[in-house]
Amino acid sequence: MLFKDEIQMLKRVPFFSEMEPSKLKLLAFASDRVSYLAGDELFRQGDIGDSAYVLLTGKVDVLIDSPSGQIKLTEMSGNAIVGEIAILCDSVRTATVKASTPVEALRIGKEQFFKLMSDFPEITIKVMRVLAERLTQTTTELSKARAHSSV
Repeated sequence: MLFKDEIQMLKRVPFFSEMEPSKLKLLAFASDRVSYLAGDELFRQGDIGDSAYVLLTGKVDVLIDSPSGQIKLTEMSGNAIVGEIAILCDSVRTATVKASTPVEALRIGKEQFFKLMSDFPEITIKVMRVLAERLTQTTTELSKARAHSSV
């Protein structure tokens, strides 16, 4: 994929849709392009969170560890961002993210992500909304898992 294609794909990510093309170029340039095969882990629950990932192509499963094994919270695909919770909260990864198909992504380092948020306050609001949605989804999935395990 060409550099200009990466910029076009970043425009489709809701977090970045309103950014100026020049800022998108800087973001794409400062990011690392990474590829994963189906079954590869982008990161593991409990790892130190040092970057976020913008999924360009492919699909990933978001999994959490439980006493009865891994629970699949959701599947995410292109135009999504994963891994931002650990860098925002300065904590370890809250879930494992595993490629379910081949994946192409841009890895954005923690410092670059924070700079982006300070330069574009509107992104911060979008991040808060996504975090709230994910918290709701996680709570729902955990409730289902608990109900299923008590049956």
